[in-house]
Amino acid sequence: MTHVIAVLALRGLIPFDLTIPCEIFGRVPGYDIRVCGPARRVPGRHFDITVPHGLAVLAEGDTVIVPGIADVQAAAPPAVLDALRTAAGGGARIASICSGAFVLAQAGLLDGRRATTHWLAAPTLAQRFPAISVDADVLFVDEGRILTSAGAAAGMDLCLHMLRRDRGAAVAAEAARLAVMPPQREGGQAQFIRHEPPAQPSNLDPLLDWLRRNLQRPLTLDRIADRAGTSVRTLTRRFRDQTGTTPLQWLLAARVRRAQHLLETTSLGIEQVATRCGFESAATFRDRFGRVAGTSPSAYRRSFNAGRPGTPRNSGRPASVRSG
Repeated sequence: MTHVIAVLALRGLIPFDLTIPCEIFGRVPGYDIRVCGPARRVPGRHFDITVPHGLAVLAEGDTVIVPGIADVQAAAPPAVLDALRTAAGGGARIASICSGAFVLAQAGLLDGRRATTHWLAAPTLAQRFPAISVDADVLFVDEGRILTSAGAAAGMDLCLHMLRRDRGAAVAAEAARLAVMPPQREGGQAQFIRHEPPAQPSNLDPLLDWLRRNLQRPLTLDRIADRAGTSVRTLTRRFRDQTGTTPLQWLLAARVRRAQHLLETTSLGIEQVATRCGFESAATFRDRFGRVAGTSPSAYRRSFNAGRPGTPRNSGRPASVRSG
């Protein structure tokens, strides 16, 4: 069954944001991409574009995506806001990229919800629309039927996340490979992290590779420092400098990512997944997984293991994904 994706082009659109859903979903069979706008000719940020569809397409879309606009203070046309409300009321999945969140906010679709936008525009969004819980420190926010992303490449992360929800990890990973980008960046990963560079050049890649290969083993901070040939204090500082987190937080996030992959692609039981990912017990696994992924392993499997026989496809509201 064809999944219609309506991409809304508005005055002052950011061209890169417009092309993201076209490229990510356009490479996957079963998606019908329809670019639409309030007029045939839409003035863009750097050039004008001619769109093939009018606003009526929004009512036909299974997913509606609103790319960013250059002027976040601009008022969206009433007809656009009405069409978005109608699409949402009809059950469409509504998503924004970057400053497209301001259009959803004007339509009232973000009221009472958590949302994000480009970190530069986040304070303005929070000030203009106090009913929205603005989170400027994440790449994207998944509220089920309403999704928002930060700017630029975060829009690609959001589209891959939606593709992953629809078709499973393997399809999303292939789309990421075609786009020459990482298969998955966690939604809760910080948009913008400012920190001082390390005092001396240091490369953690060999250590991180070793950790990934040994996730199933009991790894203490002392053991990791010993492997790195340094003190715990120096190891912690280097991790902060180069990854923005601590060694144990990084390790937990890596174990959860491995667990997510196993839950998506295998039929292993929860205890087996826990063992393969280095958790002491199934109970510990459920607790740690819930802290990072915001849901239980079983619920995650139901939501994201859509590609395996006998596993229901995702419907309704999934849990938001956040970093550890």
